[in-house]
Amino acid sequence: MSAQTQNSKPTREAPASEKVGRSKRVKDIWNVLQSVTDPEIPVISVVEMGMIADVRIDGDRAVVDLTPTFAGCPAIDLIRREIREAVLSTRERDVIVNVVYDPPWSTDRISDVGRKKLTEFGLAPPRDCCVNGVDTLEKVECPFCKSTETDLESIFGPTLCRSIHYCRACLQSFEHFKSV
Repeated sequence: MSAQTQNSKPTREAPASEKVGRSKRVKDIWNVLQSVTDPEIPVISVVEMGMIADVRIDGDRAVVDLTPTFAGCPAIDLIRREIREAVLSTRERDVIVNVVYDPPWSTDRISDVGRKKLTEFGLAPPRDCCVNGVDTLEKVECPFCKSTETDLESIFGPTLCRSIHYCRACLQSFEHFKSV
């Protein structure tokens, strides 16, 4: 008996032209996903937020794996719908948007461009420094004047992933995207 078992079917290697076609489709999908923004932070795309775990072609359908920023994200259905509509605009016939939690999303996945956009939006990006894996939420750099003379006003911001801080240098309140 060969290396294949009797019950398995031989796998068909895709022709080179088919692989190139899939590659272009995947590239087109990644490009259009740049237009899908986070509804809570409309200046940053789901790609820049690091929420797109994978894009692939499975036969005649496009498959996008989406990792939400947290399990209870209230905007996940809206984001899935917007991703599907964006991908359909590339002339894909069928699109599946899976929500995946493994590996879980973390603030490390936010791109450098995304971090810059968060700052320009007036939202302090997550910091790289934590204590035992937990963000201490202290002395966050102000996105307006860059001062670290800041105070935590409330660990609870408008969403679970943000806190409220006050800058003593420029007298502005601002939100901080918590590190996860």
